[in-house]
Amino acid sequence: MICVGVESTAHTFGIGIVNDKGRVLADVRDSYRPPIGWGIEPAKAGQHHKEVKEKVIEEALNKAKIHWDKIDIISFSQGPGLSPCLVVGKDFAAWLAEKYNKPLYPVNHPVGHIEIAKLLTKTKDPVIIYASGGNTQIISYGKGYYRVFGECMDMGIGNALDKFGREAGIGFPAGPKIEELAKNGKYIELPYVVKGMDLSFSGILTAAINLYKKNKNDLGNICFSLQETVFAMLTEVTERATAYTGKKEAVLTGGVAANQRLKEMLDIMCKDRGARFYSCPMEYCADNGVMIAWTGILASKSNRPAKPGEADIKPYQRVDDVKIGWIE
Repeated sequence: MICVGVESTAHTFGIGIVNDKGRVLADVRDSYRPPIGWGIEPAKAGQHHKEVKEKVIEEALNKAKIHWDKIDIISFSQGPGLSPCLVVGKDFAAWLAEKYNKPLYPVNHPVGHIEIAKLLTKTKDPVIIYASGGNTQIISYGKGYYRVFGECMDMGIGNALDKFGREAGIGFPAGPKIEELAKNGKYIELPYVVKGMDLSFSGILTAAINLYKKNKNDLGNICFSLQETVFAMLTEVTERATAYTGKKEAVLTGGVAANQRLKEMLDIMCKDRGARFYSCPMEYCADNGVMIAWTGILASKSNRPAKPGEADIKPYQRVDDVKIGWIE
């Protein structure tokens, strides 16, 4: 079985082509880049996706060296995400499904991040740290669903880093630059906000921005402190979830999984608990069509396909809304 996956939740329009053995046949992406100092403008990102979709699918098919008669199913990111972006991917996937008479499978975006990480790390039943621009959740599977054990109450960890980056004029995405600037930094105390199993980043962000406005020469120390604080919070909640579930694997996925310091902190914690830590390979940490294609293949084992004319987006869909029929 071969699946074409369409990813379009935010800044990236991606097409992935994957077979049912988990082999990646093609991975093509084209990302909207807002001007420096600006965040994603949903309408402009959606327009970008409209303009590049034909080019991206053509390049993906050429890379895979495959024609539509060899494609079995099509999947797309249903949500969560930015509506103007989601609708472009949904409409395109539905059009392709109808044109080539292929079954169409909606995919939850966070589930896509989870499943590609599990595939590539060969983990079976891990605690999942899902850290991206729009999401920060500690997740694990139980009784037919991915259960959320803790999550951000205001903004995703990647969004917090990006907002600080815009204030500091270091561009988008800000995470890699913050990680670089933090290497020679020293700790400055910032608010540490863990409430039960949930996290809040807005107060830390405000404090970091205020420090920067007072002393712009202190940027390296602020970046170091911001990273250390938010990553320590995430590691604390992950440790609690690991202790509660008794699971012996933890896997990090999502765009922020590219950060080496976060991986180091989680690895130390897991070793202390007798668990093994894994991280999704950097190539597939960010949004991509491959994770949507692979999850589409999994969904086809238990879910009914959607009718192209009735398929819809779900901008606020949660990871724990989706029945995971392919595990049990």
